[in-house]
Amino acid sequence: MKFVVSSSELLSHLQAISRAISSKSQYPVLDCFLIDLSGTTLSMTASDLEVTMTTTMETESTDGDGKVALPSKMLLEILKKLPEQPLTFEIALDNLAVDIVSEKGKYNFVGQPAEDYPTLPVVEEDKASKLQVPASLLLTGITKTLFATADDELRPVMNGILFEFSPENLTFVASDSHKLVRYQRLDAKSDFEASFILPKKPAALLKNVLPREAGDVMVEFDNKNAFFNLPNYKLVCRLVEGNYPSYNAVIPQENPNKAVIDRVDLANTLGRVSIFSSQSSNLVKLHLSNDEMVVSAQDIDFSVSAFEKLKCQYDGDELEIGFKSVFLSDILENISSGDIIIEMSDPSRAAIVLPFEKNENEEELMLLMPMMINA
Repeated sequence: MKFVVSSSELLSHLQAISRAISSKSQYPVLDCFLIDLSGTTLSMTASDLEVTMTTTMETESTDGDGKVALPSKMLLEILKKLPEQPLTFEIALDNLAVDIVSEKGKYNFVGQPAEDYPTLPVVEEDKASKLQVPASLLLTGITKTLFATADDELRPVMNGILFEFSPENLTFVASDSHKLVRYQRLDAKSDFEASFILPKKPAALLKNVLPREAGDVMVEFDNKNAFFNLPNYKLVCRLVEGNYPSYNAVIPQENPNKAVIDRVDLANTLGRVSIFSSQSSNLVKLHLSNDEMVVSAQDIDFSVSAFEKLKCQYDGDELEIGFKSVFLSDILENISSGDIIIEMSDPSRAAIVLPFEKNENEEELMLLMPMMINA
Protein backbone atom coordinates (compact mmCIF):
# COMPACT_ATOMS: atom_id res chain seq x y z
CA MET A 1 0.00 0.00 0.00
CA LYS A 2 1.54 3.27 -1.14
CA PHE A 3 0.31 6.84 -1.64
CA VAL A 4 1.65 10.38 -2.11
CA VAL A 5 0.03 13.40 -0.40
CA SER A 6 0.70 17.07 0.27
CA SER A 7 2.11 17.43 3.80
CA SER A 8 0.19 20.63 4.60
CA GLU A 9 -3.12 19.34 3.22
CA LEU A 10 -2.78 16.11 5.19
CA LEU A 11 -1.96 18.09 8.36
CA SER A 12 -5.01 20.31 7.88
CA HIS A 13 -7.35 17.31 7.64
CA LEU A 14 -5.77 15.41 10.53
CA GLN A 15 -5.75 18.44 12.85
CA ALA A 16 -9.46 18.98 12.19
CA ILE A 17 -10.40 15.44 13.27
CA SER A 18 -7.72 15.02 15.96
CA ARG A 19 -9.89 16.79 18.53
CA ALA A 20 -12.15 13.72 18.53
CA ILE A 21 -9.33 11.69 20.11
CA SER A 22 -9.50 11.51 23.91
CA SER A 23 -6.42 12.21 26.02
CA LYS A 24 -7.52 9.30 28.24
CA SER A 25 -8.56 6.66 25.74
CA GLN A 26 -9.55 3.21 26.97
CA TYR A 27 -7.83 1.37 24.12
CA PRO A 28 -4.39 2.03 22.58
CA VAL A 29 -5.83 1.89 19.07
CA LEU A 30 -7.98 4.96 19.89
CA ASP A 31 -4.75 7.00 20.13
CA CYS A 32 -4.44 6.40 16.38
CA PHE A 33 -5.90 7.70 13.15
CA LEU A 34 -7.51 5.00 11.02
CA ILE A 35 -6.14 5.43 7.50
CA ASP A 36 -8.14 3.84 4.68
CA LEU A 37 -6.94 4.03 1.06
CA SER A 38 -9.40 3.11 -1.67
CA GLY A 39 -8.33 3.97 -5.20
CA THR A 40 -7.05 7.54 -5.03
CA THR A 41 -9.30 8.50 -2.08
CA LEU A 42 -7.71 8.60 1.36
CA SER A 43 -10.12 8.41 4.29
CA MET A 44 -8.98 9.31 7.83
CA THR A 45 -10.90 8.63 11.04
CA ALA A 46 -10.50 9.66 14.69
CA SER A 47 -12.71 8.47 17.54
CA ASP A 48 -13.17 8.26 21.31
CA LEU A 49 -16.15 5.84 20.98
CA GLU A 50 -18.61 8.64 21.87
CA VAL A 51 -17.64 10.85 18.91
CA THR A 52 -16.20 9.71 15.59
CA MET A 53 -15.00 12.04 12.87
CA THR A 54 -13.99 11.11 9.34
CA THR A 55 -12.49 13.19 6.52
CA THR A 56 -11.43 12.37 2.97
CA MET A 57 -8.90 13.80 0.54
CA GLU A 58 -7.56 12.87 -2.88
CA THR A 59 -4.02 11.52 -3.17
CA GLU A 60 -1.64 12.27 -6.03
CA SER A 61 -0.64 8.68 -6.82
CA THR A 62 -1.37 5.34 -5.21
CA ASP A 63 -0.44 1.70 -5.34
CA GLY A 64 -2.80 -0.77 -3.73
CA ASP A 65 -5.69 -0.37 -1.28
CA GLY A 66 -5.66 -1.02 2.44
CA LYS A 67 -6.30 0.08 6.02
CA VAL A 68 -3.99 0.74 8.94
CA ALA A 69 -4.09 2.61 12.27
CA LEU A 70 -1.26 5.19 12.63
CA PRO A 71 -0.22 6.84 15.95
CA SER A 72 -1.79 10.30 16.00
CA LYS A 73 0.71 12.20 18.16
CA MET A 74 3.74 11.01 16.21
CA LEU A 75 2.11 11.73 12.86
CA LEU A 76 0.94 15.22 13.85
CA GLU A 77 4.31 16.18 15.31
CA ILE A 78 6.11 15.13 12.12
CA LEU A 79 3.68 17.04 9.90
CA LYS A 80 3.72 20.21 12.03
CA LYS A 81 7.49 20.50 11.68
CA LEU A 82 7.70 19.77 7.95
CA PRO A 83 7.56 22.50 5.30
CA GLU A 84 5.04 22.02 2.49
CA GLN A 85 6.17 19.11 0.28
CA PRO A 86 4.91 15.82 -1.17
CA LEU A 87 5.18 12.90 1.26
CA THR A 88 5.26 9.25 0.19
CA PHE A 89 3.67 6.74 2.59
CA GLU A 90 4.76 3.13 2.10
CA ILE A 91 2.93 0.65 4.34
CA ALA A 92 3.56 -3.11 4.44
CA LEU A 93 0.17 -4.59 5.32
CA ASP A 94 1.65 -7.92 6.44
CA ASN A 95 3.70 -6.50 9.34
CA LEU A 96 2.28 -2.91 9.43
CA ALA A 97 5.72 -1.34 8.95
CA VAL A 98 5.29 2.30 7.90
CA ASP A 99 7.81 4.39 5.98
CA ILE A 100 7.19 8.12 5.40
CA VAL A 101 9.60 9.46 2.79
CA SER A 102 10.12 13.24 2.57
CA GLU A 103 12.39 15.28 0.32
CA LYS A 104 15.28 15.09 2.79
CA GLY A 105 14.56 12.15 5.05
CA LYS A 106 12.66 9.04 6.00
CA TYR A 107 10.63 8.15 9.11
CA ASN A 108 9.69 4.59 9.96
CA PHE A 109 7.49 3.13 12.67
CA VAL A 110 4.90 0.40 13.12
CA GLY A 111 1.15 0.88 12.84
CA GLN A 112 -1.68 -1.05 14.49
CA PRO A 113 -4.18 -3.45 12.90
CA ALA A 114 -7.18 -1.68 11.36
CA GLU A 115 -9.39 -4.56 12.57
CA ASP A 116 -8.88 -3.38 16.16
CA TYR A 117 -10.45 0.01 15.37
CA PRO A 118 -14.10 0.34 16.47
CA THR A 119 -16.71 0.24 13.74
CA LEU A 120 -18.90 3.27 13.09
CA PRO A 121 -22.49 3.12 14.29
CA VAL A 122 -25.08 3.12 11.53
CA VAL A 123 -28.35 4.99 11.52
CA GLU A 124 -31.47 2.95 12.31
CA GLU A 125 -33.49 3.72 9.20
CA ASP A 126 -36.87 2.87 10.75
CA LYS A 127 -36.28 5.33 13.62
CA ALA A 128 -34.31 7.96 11.72
CA SER A 129 -35.13 11.53 10.76
CA LYS A 130 -33.13 13.55 8.27
CA LEU A 131 -32.99 17.01 6.76
CA GLN A 132 -30.53 19.31 5.04
CA VAL A 133 -29.30 22.42 6.87
CA PRO A 134 -27.03 25.09 5.35
CA ALA A 135 -23.53 24.86 6.84
CA SER A 136 -23.52 28.58 7.68
CA LEU A 137 -26.84 28.31 9.53
CA LEU A 138 -25.68 25.31 11.55
CA LEU A 139 -22.44 27.12 12.42
CA THR A 140 -24.34 30.20 13.63
CA GLY A 141 -26.72 28.15 15.76
CA ILE A 142 -23.89 26.26 17.46
CA THR A 143 -21.76 29.40 17.95
CA LYS A 144 -24.68 31.32 19.49
CA THR A 145 -25.43 28.61 22.06
CA LEU A 146 -22.29 26.60 22.83
CA PHE A 147 -20.97 29.11 25.39
CA ALA A 148 -24.12 28.70 27.52
CA THR A 149 -23.89 24.91 27.95
CA ALA A 150 -23.27 23.53 31.44
CA ASP A 151 -20.69 21.23 33.03
CA ASP A 152 -23.07 19.37 35.31
CA GLU A 153 -22.39 15.69 36.02
CA LEU A 154 -25.72 15.34 37.83
CA ARG A 155 -27.77 16.74 34.92
CA PRO A 156 -26.08 15.61 31.69
CA VAL A 157 -28.95 16.96 29.56
CA MET A 158 -27.71 20.48 30.38
CA ASN A 159 -24.25 19.70 28.97
CA GLY A 160 -25.31 19.97 25.36
CA ILE A 161 -27.26 21.98 22.81
CA LEU A 162 -30.93 21.18 22.27
CA PHE A 163 -31.90 21.00 18.58
CA GLU A 164 -35.65 21.31 17.99
CA PHE A 165 -37.02 20.73 14.50
CA SER A 166 -40.53 21.81 13.56
CA PRO A 167 -42.54 22.96 10.51
CA GLU A 168 -42.19 26.56 11.83
CA ASN A 169 -38.47 26.82 12.59
CA LEU A 170 -35.25 25.23 13.78
CA THR A 171 -34.45 26.11 17.40
CA PHE A 172 -31.12 25.86 19.23
CA VAL A 173 -31.20 26.07 23.05
CA ALA A 174 -28.50 25.94 25.72
CA SER A 175 -28.55 26.72 29.42
CA ASP A 176 -26.38 26.25 32.51
CA SER A 177 -29.26 27.34 34.82
CA HIS A 178 -27.62 30.78 35.27
CA LYS A 179 -27.96 31.86 31.63
CA LEU A 180 -30.09 30.59 28.78
CA VAL A 181 -29.88 31.13 25.04
CA ARG A 182 -32.66 30.43 22.54
CA TYR A 183 -31.77 30.96 18.89
CA GLN A 184 -34.44 30.32 16.26
CA ARG A 185 -34.16 30.22 12.48
CA LEU A 186 -37.39 30.70 10.57
CA ASP A 187 -35.71 29.82 7.25
CA ALA A 188 -34.90 26.26 8.35
CA LYS A 189 -37.99 24.11 8.64
CA SER A 190 -38.75 20.41 8.65
CA ASP A 191 -41.79 18.34 7.77
CA PHE A 192 -41.68 16.73 11.20
CA GLU A 193 -41.37 17.61 14.86
CA ALA A 194 -38.34 16.11 16.59
CA SER A 195 -35.48 17.03 18.89
CA PHE A 196 -32.14 15.80 20.19
CA ILE A 197 -29.42 17.01 22.56
CA LEU A 198 -26.00 17.36 20.93
CA PRO A 199 -23.17 16.97 23.48
CA LYS A 200 -20.65 19.77 23.94
CA LYS A 201 -17.64 17.97 22.42
CA PRO A 202 -19.14 17.16 19.00
CA ALA A 203 -20.70 20.64 18.93
CA ALA A 204 -17.23 22.15 19.39
CA LEU A 205 -15.83 19.85 16.66
CA LEU A 206 -18.54 21.01 14.25
CA LYS A 207 -17.85 24.65 15.16
CA ASN A 208 -14.23 24.04 14.17
CA VAL A 209 -14.84 22.42 10.76
CA LEU A 210 -18.02 24.18 9.56
CA PRO A 211 -16.17 27.41 8.56
CA ARG A 212 -14.23 25.29 6.05
CA GLU A 213 -17.42 24.02 4.41
CA ALA A 214 -19.98 25.51 2.05
CA GLY A 215 -23.32 24.19 0.92
CA ASP A 216 -25.64 22.00 2.96
CA VAL A 217 -25.07 19.56 5.81
CA MET A 218 -27.18 16.41 5.87
CA VAL A 219 -28.30 15.88 9.46
CA GLU A 220 -29.60 12.40 10.33
CA PHE A 221 -30.50 11.16 13.78
CA ASP A 222 -32.22 8.28 15.52
CA ASN A 223 -32.80 7.52 19.21
CA LYS A 224 -29.10 7.09 20.00
CA ASN A 225 -26.86 8.83 17.46
CA ALA A 226 -26.63 11.89 15.24
CA PHE A 227 -24.85 11.90 11.86
CA PHE A 228 -23.59 15.10 10.26
CA ASN A 229 -22.54 14.63 6.65
CA LEU A 230 -20.50 17.57 5.35
CA PRO A 231 -18.87 17.78 1.91
CA ASN A 232 -15.41 16.89 3.31
CA TYR A 233 -16.15 15.59 6.79
CA LYS A 234 -18.50 13.21 8.54
CA LEU A 235 -19.22 13.36 12.28
CA VAL A 236 -21.08 10.67 14.21
CA CYS A 237 -21.84 11.09 17.89
CA ARG A 238 -23.85 9.52 20.65
CA LEU A 239 -26.64 11.80 21.79
CA VAL A 240 -27.36 12.84 25.37
CA GLU A 241 -30.14 10.67 26.78
CA GLY A 242 -33.00 12.27 28.68
CA ASN A 243 -35.50 15.09 28.28
CA TYR A 244 -34.43 18.72 28.16
CA PRO A 245 -36.13 20.94 30.78
CA SER A 246 -39.10 23.04 29.65
CA TYR A 247 -37.04 26.13 28.88
CA ASN A 248 -39.94 28.32 27.70
CA ALA A 249 -41.47 28.12 31.19
CA VAL A 250 -38.53 30.04 32.72
CA ILE A 251 -38.65 32.92 30.23
CA PRO A 252 -40.63 35.74 31.93
CA GLN A 253 -43.35 37.17 29.69
CA GLU A 254 -44.13 40.44 31.50
CA ASN A 255 -41.09 42.74 31.61
CA PRO A 256 -42.24 46.36 31.95
CA ASN A 257 -38.76 47.85 32.52
CA LYS A 258 -36.79 48.14 29.27
CA ALA A 259 -33.40 49.66 28.52
CA VAL A 260 -31.79 50.14 25.10
CA ILE A 261 -28.02 50.55 25.30
CA ASP A 262 -24.90 50.31 23.16
CA ARG A 263 -23.60 46.75 23.54
CA VAL A 264 -19.90 47.55 23.09
CA ASP A 265 -20.02 50.50 25.51
CA LEU A 266 -21.67 48.34 28.15
CA ALA A 267 -19.21 45.48 27.58
CA ASN A 268 -16.20 47.79 27.91
CA THR A 269 -17.61 49.47 31.02
CA LEU A 270 -18.36 46.10 32.55
CA GLY A 271 -14.79 44.98 31.84
CA ARG A 272 -13.37 47.95 33.73
CA VAL A 273 -15.80 48.09 36.65
CA SER A 274 -15.84 44.32 37.29
CA ILE A 275 -12.13 44.48 38.20
CA PHE A 276 -13.34 46.05 41.47
CA SER A 277 -15.98 43.41 42.21
CA SER A 278 -15.72 40.88 45.02
CA GLN A 279 -13.60 37.92 43.94
CA SER A 280 -16.00 35.51 45.60
CA SER A 281 -19.26 36.79 44.10
CA ASN A 282 -18.13 38.70 40.98
CA LEU A 283 -21.23 40.87 41.55
CA VAL A 284 -21.87 44.03 39.52
CA LYS A 285 -24.93 46.24 39.97
CA LEU A 286 -26.89 48.03 37.26
CA HIS A 287 -28.88 51.02 38.48
CA LEU A 288 -31.41 52.30 35.94
CA SER A 289 -33.27 55.61 36.00
CA ASN A 290 -33.92 58.66 33.77
CA ASP A 291 -32.20 57.35 30.62
CA GLU A 292 -29.05 56.53 32.56
CA MET A 293 -27.42 53.29 33.66
CA VAL A 294 -24.88 53.29 36.49
CA VAL A 295 -22.65 50.20 36.53
CA SER A 296 -20.98 49.67 39.90
CA ALA A 297 -18.97 47.12 41.85
CA GLN A 298 -17.19 46.93 45.18
CA ASP A 299 -15.05 44.59 47.22
CA ILE A 300 -15.50 45.46 50.89
CA ASP A 301 -12.69 43.11 51.97
CA PHE A 302 -10.12 45.13 50.00
CA SER A 303 -11.84 48.55 50.29
CA VAL A 304 -12.07 49.04 46.51
CA SER A 305 -15.01 50.18 44.43
CA ALA A 306 -15.84 51.65 41.03
CA PHE A 307 -18.78 52.99 39.06
CA GLU A 308 -19.41 54.37 35.58
CA LYS A 309 -22.40 56.14 34.08
CA LEU A 310 -23.76 55.22 30.66
CA LYS A 311 -26.41 56.90 28.54
CA CYS A 312 -29.30 54.65 27.56
CA GLN A 313 -32.96 54.78 26.60
CA TYR A 314 -34.85 53.59 29.64
CA ASP A 315 -38.57 53.09 30.00
CA GLY A 316 -39.67 51.88 33.41
CA ASP A 317 -39.43 52.34 37.18
CA GLU A 318 -36.15 53.12 38.92
CA LEU A 319 -34.46 49.76 39.36
CA GLU A 320 -31.24 48.24 40.70
CA ILE A 321 -30.37 44.69 39.70
CA GLY A 322 -27.23 42.60 40.26
CA PHE A 323 -25.52 40.11 37.94
CA LYS A 324 -22.42 37.94 37.96
CA SER A 325 -20.21 39.98 35.67
CA VAL A 326 -18.64 36.96 33.92
CA PHE A 327 -22.06 35.73 32.80
CA LEU A 328 -23.18 39.16 31.64
CA SER A 329 -19.92 39.56 29.69
CA ASP A 330 -20.49 36.18 28.01
CA ILE A 331 -23.91 37.28 26.83
CA LEU A 332 -22.67 40.65 25.56
CA GLU A 333 -19.89 38.93 23.60
CA ASN A 334 -22.25 36.46 21.94
CA ILE A 335 -25.17 38.65 20.92
CA SER A 336 -24.85 40.15 17.45
CA SER A 337 -26.23 43.67 17.55
CA GLY A 338 -24.85 47.19 17.94
CA ASP A 339 -27.54 48.11 20.46
CA ILE A 340 -29.27 45.68 22.79
CA ILE A 341 -32.54 45.65 24.71
CA ILE A 342 -32.48 44.58 28.36
CA GLU A 343 -35.96 43.71 29.66
CA MET A 344 -36.57 43.33 33.42
CA SER A 345 -39.52 42.96 35.76
CA ASP A 346 -37.89 43.19 39.21
CA PRO A 347 -34.44 42.58 40.80
CA SER A 348 -35.28 38.99 41.76
CA ARG A 349 -36.42 37.75 38.36
CA ALA A 350 -34.50 36.86 35.23
CA ALA A 351 -33.56 39.60 32.77
CA ILE A 352 -33.98 39.17 29.02
CA VAL A 353 -31.36 40.44 26.57
CA LEU A 354 -32.44 40.91 22.94
CA PRO A 355 -30.76 42.37 19.86
CA PHE A 356 -32.12 45.81 18.97
CA GLU A 357 -31.35 45.30 15.27
CA LYS A 358 -33.19 42.14 14.27
CA ASN A 359 -32.21 40.08 11.27
CA GLU A 360 -34.93 38.65 9.10
CA ASN A 361 -35.53 34.93 9.62
CA GLU A 362 -33.81 34.77 13.00
CA GLU A 363 -34.94 35.33 16.57
CA GLU A 364 -32.37 35.57 19.33
CA LEU A 365 -33.11 35.64 23.06
CA MET A 366 -30.70 35.47 25.97
CA LEU A 367 -31.76 35.18 29.60
CA LEU A 368 -29.66 35.91 32.68
CA MET A 369 -30.56 35.13 36.28
CA PRO A 370 -29.85 37.98 38.74
CA MET A 371 -27.84 37.83 41.95
CA MET A 372 -29.12 38.99 45.29
CA ILE A 373 -27.91 42.48 46.20
CA ASN A 374 -26.99 42.60 49.86
CA ALA A 375 -28.05 45.84 51.48
